[in-house]
Parts: sequence; structure tokens; C-alpha cells
Amino acid sequence: MKKIDIALLTDSRYVNPTIVNPYIQNILLEDRLLIKALEDRGLRVIRVDWADPNFEWASVKLAVFRTTWDYFDRIDEFIKWINQTKEVLHFINPVELVLWNIDKHYLQDLSDKGVEISETIFIEPGEKVSLREVFVMSGWHDAILKPAISGGARHTYRLSVDNLASHEGIFRQLIKNESLLLQPFQNSILTKGEVTLMYFNSKYSHAILKLAKTGDFRVQDDFGGTVHPHTATVDEMTLGQKAIEACIAPPLYGRVDIIEDNFGKPAVSELELIEPELWFRNRPESAEDLADAILDYAKGLAIFKIVP
Repeated sequence: MKKIDIALLTDSRYVNPTIVNPYIQNILLEDRLLIKALEDRGLRVIRVDWADPNFEWASVKLAVFRTTWDYFDRIDEFIKWINQTKEVLHFINPVELVLWNIDKHYLQDLSDKGVEISETIFIEPGEKVSLREVFVMSGWHDAILKPAISGGARHTYRLSVDNLASHEGIFRQLIKNESLLLQPFQNSILTKGEVTLMYFNSKYSHAILKLAKTGDFRVQDDFGGTVHPHTATVDEMTLGQKAIEACIAPPLYGRVDIIEDNFGKPAVSELELIEPELWFRNRPESAEDLADAILDYAKGLAIFKIVP
């Protein structure tokens, strides 16, 4: 069998979708842009479901995480698959970065290195504490609760003293098995949204702005959020670069999500190094940037024989 150079990793919903809505159209467009950029560089590329039990991973030299957007619902299976598959191919981003970035305890690592983040309280599995006790201890009047391993606003709740009782049950259920984060609700998310900065080979590429729909605080398009062009400010780019440089290893691609905190300062809300949407469609040449970064990385490993 002729060895495949690169597999773009997705999940089963996006391999050969029978229903193509605007959401899926964007996924397919973004992958087409990257595939073309890689093929233009003489590489053989496929798209594949990371969990496909029939795929021969030894037939691939390198795999790039793209839209593995079911991993957080199958986290044990996902980590087991990574640890097994890394024995027969190379991953981008590298495994150590991916495993570090899966768990939002990385926010503490960023903070320890001087990166401004949203204030965060970590609640660990099995802690004998009630949601009300944690909330009162925080001193915040408006807060966000979410799991340390999550995506797409999974189990993300806005809390106040008025609704703590109704969330106590889900808190107790979640804390049995997973770590949770409590953070102050940042009021600017309702008016200024969340800025997202894209990086390739640790260099800034472009930015977008995500706004929540009226009456909601979640900026994800799953919940009616919208995406808008954005010119990153000097402060945003400075913070974004600081976050990228604080990673445990230089990422080939990365996304830094930034909000304005309640003190009027930019703060990192999330650092996405696994399977972030990268908005190639907003700057198509950024797909070329990622292709160059992948090629440079692969050349360093001496794993490709480029086909003219």
C-alpha cells in the first residue's frame, strides 16, 4: 500500500456528510483549503474519522487534528487512541501539547508564567463541598461553571445566588468524576464578545470576533453566536503571543481566545491547540501558512519524500 503523507482528523459526522448545512459547509471548505495547500506541496492527503476502527493508522505518516469535535464526550477512548496511535505516526500538534491542552488546568500553568487569565477556582473530583459553598467562598455575584475537559460550551452554566439550588444536582453529579472550574462572569462578553487570534508556527496570522446572540452569553455558533471580522489591538496581540510562548512546547497552530475582564484588561479565556476552528475562510492564505509549518516540521523529522 502506498503510504499516505497526511491524514486530517475529523469525526464520523463530517467524513461524508449526507446533509450539508452552513455549519458543515464551513468545515468542508476549511479542510479543502488546507488539503489544496498541502497537495500543492506534493503531499498525499486524506480526511478520516479518528475513531474509525477499520482504518490502518500505520499507513499514515502524520496526522493533523482538525474537527475531532466528539473527543470530549469520549475522552478516555480518545486519550487511549492517541497513546496507541502515536507509536505508528506523528501528530500535529505534538502529543505532549495535545494532552496538556485537553485539560483546562493549563490555565494555571499560563498564569504561573505571567499570562493574564480569567480568575479561576478549580474544584477537583470527590471534593466534599457544595456548589453554594464554592460560590460564596469566591465572593463573586455572577459566575460561570464548566468542566476542565469540555468543548462547545458542554455543561457550561451561568450562576447567581438565585439559581444555585437548581444547579446543585448537576454539580454533584459532575464533581464525582471530573474537575470543574468556577470563574467570574465577565460582563464584557455580552457587549464586546470574545476575540479569537490565530497563530501558525507561533506567529500571529489573523483574528475574528465572536458575539453571543441577544439574551445568551455563549458565543459558539451552536447557540446562535455570530462571527465578525476583527483587527486585533496591540494589547490583544501582545497577550496572545505571550500565551503562545508560555506553552510547554511551540505549537504549529494555535488559537488564543481573549475577553476583556471586569477590570477592563484583556485576559485569556481559552487556549486551543487540539482541534480549533481556524477561520481559514477569513484569511485563505493562512491555510498556506499552516501547510508550510507542517512541511517544515515534517522535514525536520525526515518523514516525507516530496512527490513533484
